[in-house]
Amino acid sequence: MEIIRSKNFSAPQAWGALDIANMNGITTRLHWTDKPYKWHINDGEEVFVVLSGVVDMYYRRAGNEHCATLQAGDIFYATVGTEHLAHPQGEARILVIEKQGSI
Repeated sequence: MEIIRSKNFSAPQAWGALDIANMNGITTRLHWTDKPYKWHINDGEEVFVVLSGVVDMYYRRAGNEHCATLQAGDIFYATVGTEHLAHPQGEARILVIEKQGSI
């Protein structure tokens, strides 16, 4: 058993992570960041939960780029093949649930 106080978590570099669990090849990680990630496509589904901060989530659908602003408590679900980029507005803490080894 473990209690994690996400509001106290930080990392020495953007997208630093704390591994919380690996359940049958599905990882749950807590990330801290203050910089954007990169455009990418995961090799599986991804659940992206903003715990604190604000994140602009850019994604491409049918060749068109879209942006959704995610607040604390908001969830972004990326289906297989969804190209996306997370861009925090300042510091953010994010819970990511995805296939082990996914980018």
